[in-house]
Amino acid sequence: MTSRRDFFQAAGLAGGAIAVAAVSRVAMAALPEPVMQTKPDTMAPLVPNTGRPYNPVVTLNGWTLPWRMNKGVKEFHLVAEPVVREFAPGFKGHLWGYNGQSPGPTIEVVEGDRVRIFVTNKLPEHTSVHWHGQRLPNGMDGVSGLNQPAIPVGKTFVYEFVARRPGTFMYHPHADEMTQMAMGMMGFWITHPKEAHPLIDEVDRDFVFLLNAYDIDPGAYTPKIMTMLDFNIWSWNSRVFPGIDPLVVRKNDKVRIRFGNLTMTNHPIHLHGHEFLVTGTDGGPTPKTARQYEVTTDVAVGQMRQIDFLADEEGDWAFHCHKSHHTMNAMGHDVPTLIGVDHRDIVKKIAKVIPDYMVMGERGMADMAEMDMPLPDNTAKMMTGEGPFGSVEMGGMFSMLKVRKDQKPGDYTDPGWYRHPAGTVAYEWTGALPDPERFASEGGQSMKVHNMPTKEIEVQVRKPTTNGMGGMKH
Repeated sequence: MTSRRDFFQAAGLAGGAIAVAAVSRVAMAALPEPVMQTKPDTMAPLVPNTGRPYNPVVTLNGWTLPWRMNKGVKEFHLVAEPVVREFAPGFKGHLWGYNGQSPGPTIEVVEGDRVRIFVTNKLPEHTSVHWHGQRLPNGMDGVSGLNQPAIPVGKTFVYEFVARRPGTFMYHPHADEMTQMAMGMMGFWITHPKEAHPLIDEVDRDFVFLLNAYDIDPGAYTPKIMTMLDFNIWSWNSRVFPGIDPLVVRKNDKVRIRFGNLTMTNHPIHLHGHEFLVTGTDGGPTPKTARQYEVTTDVAVGQMRQIDFLADEEGDWAFHCHKSHHTMNAMGHDVPTLIGVDHRDIVKKIAKVIPDYMVMGERGMADMAEMDMPLPDNTAKMMTGEGPFGSVEMGGMFSMLKVRKDQKPGDYTDPGWYRHPAGTVAYEWTGALPDPERFASEGGQSMKVHNMPTKEIEVQVRKPTTNGMGGMKH
């Protein structure tokens, strides 16, 4: 993380002269320090050292924004600005975000906290911040033109309200929303309960992330802001697999995962090896009578979901969006299906003109994960990620829940690949096939038939014959 001094240096060296001129050093000195972050790693939870205590969350490939206490008010400083975000090693995007990152830092408060957020605009256009799902004064809701004037370039606005209810929320612009959200402007907000809550259980680990999507051509850096449906980069917290960190937990930990959807389509989020309860939305905690165990939950556009489960099965469990195209990177939507097409003759002819020509897709797309062909300068393989048994053939919205019995409490470091006990991994059969064994329940009737005749009855069948006049006689 960087300090106020680094912030001023970055503002002067990275095209921020307007912001520096509009927000003087004297004025900035009175504000909370604008803490910045440029690493794409999952940072340790920020344990509160002032204000009410709470069990902090862990932002997947992100971090929590520090604050200062000022006469009982919890003060934060968000800086809206252009950022460079690493989607995965070797693939970066020129996005817009907050405090050096996209998404911006997670904001954590406690129910009843009086919150003051300073928002400094270093974008090339005006902006605002909408506090999605919050109960607050109408003039603090952040819809530019409706509730407030937009924040001009270089200016700092103040939002102030009381965090009235606990829950899972987010923040994003409500000014030129199509552009600014397509460029990555969003962040998570958590309001913790101030005391024991009948519908909010205490958990050992609490993860948060946002679902976002971009349309970035291979070799390009800036998203296309006019795309409505054909996105090719599906991400969690602006990271794509294998750049997404795993969710590391200790066996028998009570785990909570919160995620919000700021893409333009729904996402069925699926967890392997465990069942979970949907315990909350951005509307608040769900009634216990309405909860049921699931392994997949759909989150629609603009919604939040909070799931709780007991991590009682060791292993490396897949956790992903169940729309198969959303677990790919840099997809080309206009590529024809060539499965089953014999290219041998045409390849010989093309190779005479283009010596390096290769055929793709005639046996399916798995070959794409194996190819070590040159890629454009700034992109990621469509299917990638190496596991202990070979290519995982995934990208995009995919990660793993890593459950280990020897993981220490509070330790989020990656333990490496799971070591399977002997005899618990699927294997190739190379011997002769044995005769099939029949279950005792097969072949018989499940219920005995009653009132059957005591002796067999012979049935005589009389077939119709013709009468020689085209008719039938019996």
